[in-house]
Amino acid sequence: MAVTAIKAHPPLPPHPPLHFLRSTNEPLDSENCQPKSERNDLKKMSPTPEKDVTPVDSTNHETKPIETPINPKKRSSSDAVEYPRRRATIACEVCRSRKSRCDGTRPKCRLCSELNAECIYREPGIKLDAGDKLILEHLTRIEGMLHSSLVGQTSHLALSSTSPAASNGTGLSGDDILGKAPNLVSSVPGPISVVGLGSWVSPPTSISTMPKMHTTPALHLLQWPLIRDLVSRPYDPQNLLQLEMAREPLRMGSTLSLDLANTATYVQSFFERVNVWYACVNPYNWTRYYRTALSQGFREGPESCIVLLVLALGSASNSGSISYIPPDKEPPGMAYFAAAWQLLPSLMMRNSVLSAQCMILASAYLFYLVRPLEAWTLLSNISIKLQLLLGSPGRVPPQSKELSGRVYWNALLFESDLLAELDLPHSGIVQFEETAELPGGFEEEDDEEPAGRDELWYFLSEIALRRLLNRVSHMIYQTELRLSIGALEPVVAELDFQLSQWYESLPLPVQFPHTHAPLSNPVQTVLRHRYFACRTIIYRPYILAVFENEQLAMDPTVCENCRRCLDACMRQLEHITTHHAGHLPYLWQGALSMVSQTLLVMGATMSPALSSLLPPPTQMDVIISDVVIEVERYAHLAPSLRLGAEIIREAEDRRQMYLRSTGLRV
Repeated sequence: MAVTAIKAHPPLPPHPPLHFLRSTNEPLDSENCQPKSERNDLKKMSPTPEKDVTPVDSTNHETKPIETPINPKKRSSSDAVEYPRRRATIACEVCRSRKSRCDGTRPKCRLCSELNAECIYREPGIKLDAGDKLILEHLTRIEGMLHSSLVGQTSHLALSSTSPAASNGTGLSGDDILGKAPNLVSSVPGPISVVGLGSWVSPPTSISTMPKMHTTPALHLLQWPLIRDLVSRPYDPQNLLQLEMAREPLRMGSTLSLDLANTATYVQSFFERVNVWYACVNPYNWTRYYRTALSQGFREGPESCIVLLVLALGSASNSGSISYIPPDKEPPGMAYFAAAWQLLPSLMMRNSVLSAQCMILASAYLFYLVRPLEAWTLLSNISIKLQLLLGSPGRVPPQSKELSGRVYWNALLFESDLLAELDLPHSGIVQFEETAELPGGFEEEDDEEPAGRDELWYFLSEIALRRLLNRVSHMIYQTELRLSIGALEPVVAELDFQLSQWYESLPLPVQFPHTHAPLSNPVQTVLRHRYFACRTIIYRPYILAVFENEQLAMDPTVCENCRRCLDACMRQLEHITTHHAGHLPYLWQGALSMVSQTLLVMGATMSPALSSLLPPPTQMDVIISDVVIEVERYAHLAPSLRLGAEIIREAEDRRQMYLRSTGLRV
């Protein structure tokens, strides 16, 4: 059983407290999360070729043939370690291309040594016999022992320090942070390691990125037992993407003139209500940007585009949730956005940090308009620019490094949110995740009056949580993975521990209480919803297990983990209108999350074992009804949301019929 568990799922790496620290340790193997040197050592443990056996590469459990020696003497080489001369079962690639006889010497044949060429052998696959499988089992057991030893050593280090401040050397306690950042002010000079706002110490081959194939999205739940009975027809998880691809293009009227009468109001609204989510506009040099844009008549240059997009987002933030704007009325800020849109084609041709900043702000407004696919199109262009700029030292001017880091993290967060729900191509921007600097505060300018505060706490907290959400998708929801209950338990426990560490390390200005009452602080409200969304998907596999086998709920651990999942679901669905606090950045993502959690609790009400873990049936009916009405209010904003609203409306009707037909409801 131990061998099966290891083969089915890679060991979970140990987790130190959640800090944005850069690992100085040896790189880990991407598949097994082990130091590569240990894996190389395992390769050397193959039996000596005294018998006709096939050694096993423990990295990927593939077999490699050993050729029978034809000469007991060893051939010496000045540029390679001595290897026994072996019979060539196949020619190397170089000898193949030159149609030359290959002597099969490893690691280089004679011809490749003379040409100083890379010698590559294409090894044929060989089936495992009983002896091979025995070797494989022994190597897997040794690998497990090595990993257990590593976990024991590092977990002791991780758990021995309960103070995040002590762990990364910033020396800032929660009280210090609160005192130095009243009203969520978080201007911190210079590059910093932020207390508790980072992820774990990740290996260079990080698994804190969204996997290419996963089953996290909402429509995957419609394939589950009980839940699939709530819809009248099957739904392909690709339906959401297909609907967005077939959507009518965004229509923007002509902008012959701009109303600049409310400029000051919209700028103030942006820095008070919008920049907190994205932290990508420098309040200290804003006046200089505005003067430049004004001198150009808002008709050219990145400064004009940035100012127009700031006005668009500021105007949007003044009008509450876009779900309340009538469909036939122009969305707030659209005139400014349309003017900025006319400047974007020329900026898209530039490979500069400012042009990337313009497109990040444009993507933010497109998310406000609930246009996820259009936002992704811009993000693809941003990714190309950033990969070019970050690909070599010195391409980003020193004065733009702080801004480039913020643009990068925004792009990564946007892309992760999209990939969590839509099967889109990955841009490749994630390759810089381990080397990109975290925001450390914009440099103040003495001769300028700042337009607002440089707030970072939410932004940094969201970076850490998004990476944890991606890690959950990697460890639990990759398409090829299906963990048993026994294999799932340690993975879930570790991920929940990391989520708890994230919460406990939040700075006091943004740390939300675990009460049920609505919060007045929008940042705390959004973080609380994101926290419970993460906790839901960590424990969600236990709900599926009980749907498939009701008897599993008799296991106390399974029952408790189901309770935690359902409790996290309910925390997101109660007081459903509190989601409006995050509608500017997260309406689309939040609405699809509501659909997922609602389907989950609907299925739970139909399970005798799970329904007892939920609030009383009458209370559940009210909560579900409120969610259905709320999501239906979003239906006109996007075809993907319209489909979500239709699904949960039909699901609720069929749920009520099921409960009545089974006698669970009078």
